[in-house]
Amino acid sequence: MPKFVTDAHRLIGPVPFDDLPQDPRAEMDRLGIRQAHVTHTLSLFSDPRAGNEKLRELDDPRLIPVPVLVPEAFEPIPAWDDPMVRVCPERHRFELTGPTSLRWLAALGAIVAVDFEETSPGQLLTLAARLPELRILLLNPGYRRLRAIGELMSEIPLLWLEIGTVNTQRGVEWLAGHYGAHRLVFGTGAPIMDDCGPRFLLDHLDLPEADVDLIASGGGLL
Repeated sequence: MPKFVTDAHRLIGPVPFDDLPQDPRAEMDRLGIRQAHVTHTLSLFSDPRAGNEKLRELDDPRLIPVPVLVPEAFEPIPAWDDPMVRVCPERHRFELTGPTSLRWLAALGAIVAVDFEETSPGQLLTLAARLPELRILLLNPGYRRLRAIGELMSEIPLLWLEIGTVNTQRGVEWLAGHYGAHRLVFGTGAPIMDDCGPRFLLDHLDLPEADVDLIASGGGLL
């Protein structure tokens, strides 16, 4: 069993049209997850500004805010000091590799988390080429695109992968063998995504204990 588990990808707040828990802490306790990096659902599904303001009301050190960044050409860059921000270029209709996005991401210097379905291998390669010091966390990669993801990890040294949806047999072990456990991060996407499956996967990885502990605690990223 991992000594310390941090969830790099979790949501807090109401989920539209679904009766899911708004507060993640009860489920975190049940699954032995000590800490979570959380994005507010309002930021994803409704109003990024309102959701980010709700995050600022959190006073539990177990819940680390991950605000949603929506670059605006004529707005000042926010003075955030969060270790990670999330971007949703498809959902919020902006160019991930556009000049405004590049300027904002460079200025913030935070880890940028992005869902694989929100971007493309071409955009990620361009982003990494334009901002070579930017740390990228790829969320919800799934398991059907492992070849493409492997190519990205080969070409982008500062790309980390969230393993919650890599639920094919020995998929995580394959990634660890080729790219190192230090580039793999435990995450769930809960409550919209299942959190029991990723937690079970973590406990049953066929990897050295030190590698499992490294993945559980955020790889070499968090």
